[in-house]
Amino acid sequence: MAERNHLELGNYLPYLINRVGFVLVENFTADALKNNALSIDMWRVLAALSNSGEQRQVDLSGMTSIDASTMSRLVSRLVRAGLATRSRSEKSSREVVVALSPKGRALVQRLIPIAVKLEETASAGLTTKELTVAKALLKKMYLNFAQSR
Repeated sequence: MAERNHLELGNYLPYLINRVGFVLVENFTADALKNNALSIDMWRVLAALSNSGEQRQVDLSGMTSIDASTMSRLVSRLVRAGLATRSRSEKSSREVVVALSPKGRALVQRLIPIAVKLEETASAGLTTKELTVAKALLKKMYLNFAQSR
């Protein structure tokens, strides 16, 4: 591959991904999260629990790409807000299991339509096949980084 001495920012993949991600987070925060006193990281934890059921705290970190110390603080905030519960694992007293509370489940159910609408706005004009390919490519790119560690 030829060495490049010029970087066209407007066509640079990390920049493009960051721009889309920034606008998505900004819109979702303004439309849904701010009114519910949630951060985007708190939403990711709630969405992961909604999708996968109760999880060990360490597994939630991996699912959401949130480091363990930040996850611990987020879970504490969610528990204080009554949106999640935290308990010791039956398998190991050293492991913490996190689950949605009924209040958390109700909130996620109210926020999902807003999240879906946001995805629809972002993917407007794309065919179903193009959207499927875009998601597959982004997952593959993430895996490339995960495997290179």
